[in-house]
Amino acid sequence: MTAAGADPGRAIAVGVGPSGRRKPSRGPRRRRLSVDYVSFMLVFLGLPLAIFLIFVIWPFVQAVFYSMTDWTGFTAEFNVIGLGNFEKLINDAIFMKAMLNSIKIAIVVPIVTIVIALTFATLITVGGPSKGQVRGIRNSSFYRVVSFFPYVIPAIVIGLIWRQMFDPSAGLLNGLLTGLGFEQFDSYAWLGKVGTALPVTMFVIVWGAVGFYMLLFIAAIKGVPAETLEAARIDGAGRFRTAVSIVIPLIRDNVQTAFIYLGIMALDAFVFVQALNPSGGPDNSTLVMSQQLFRTAFTQGQFGYASAMGVVLAIITLLFAALVFIINWATGGRDEGGRA
Repeated sequence: MTAAGADPGRAIAVGVGPSGRRKPSRGPRRRRLSVDYVSFMLVFLGLPLAIFLIFVIWPFVQAVFYSMTDWTGFTAEFNVIGLGNFEKLINDAIFMKAMLNSIKIAIVVPIVTIVIALTFATLITVGGPSKGQVRGIRNSSFYRVVSFFPYVIPAIVIGLIWRQMFDPSAGLLNGLLTGLGFEQFDSYAWLGKVGTALPVTMFVIVWGAVGFYMLLFIAAIKGVPAETLEAARIDGAGRFRTAVSIVIPLIRDNVQTAFIYLGIMALDAFVFVQALNPSGGPDNSTLVMSQQLFRTAFTQGQFGYASAMGVVLAIITLLFAALVFIINWATGGRDEGGRA
């Protein structure tokens, strides 16, 4: 009960005491802790949080600590040297080249993969006849299975297969090109030339990833209401216009997620690069940060210095993800609440 003219939102709850007088209530009762509630919180919140802290956060904290030491990795003795390893990284020409290669891969691979995957996904879902029900091209299920096939092959196997195909003397690619009359590709070293080694590596990574992200986009497009696509067709929108103006804006969050995952994979790319060019390619043209980190730690026995490389790689990965979020937000990727 409230006084006349009082703000209902500030009304004070009242109760009746033993003497019949009303007295202010102490507010809503606190929820009593039951065995079910406590066990639920422990299993579904406490346990995952503990696993995350132990196996994700704590190793990263350890890596940050060891990055400020001269630890060799095989002894218990080490000296704390502060930021000495990071100063050394700035002047390390090989690591800077590896970082530049990783950034190039992180820029090219996500863009090319997403463009190809979106194109195939659009053709398979809404790229069919322009009349009748909105559907994909004929035999779309077959194309879906074939496109996904490379993703089920382990990355190391993909790298080794393509390494054999690019072999200068016995590779299938050179054999096909020379058979078609392109004699300049006789014994052509695709992975042995500075100008082609990195593009070929990017191609292999895209080939191995495009099938999965095509299926991701197919699932997202399937979630677009059919009435929306039919209304666009009635208004005279063609396939390309429907894909660009209707489909892509509605699956924008899926594209952002795919871009982040692809960027993280591209910044690592250790398995593909190690399988294609274990030495880092001509003039370190395919060397990436994770590959140089592995060499420094397990070949040169400088785990402290390698930990500093790992910290830099983690920072670049976080900056990449933040940059994707910022670009998506700045270009209109917000929901009704203004959240990116």
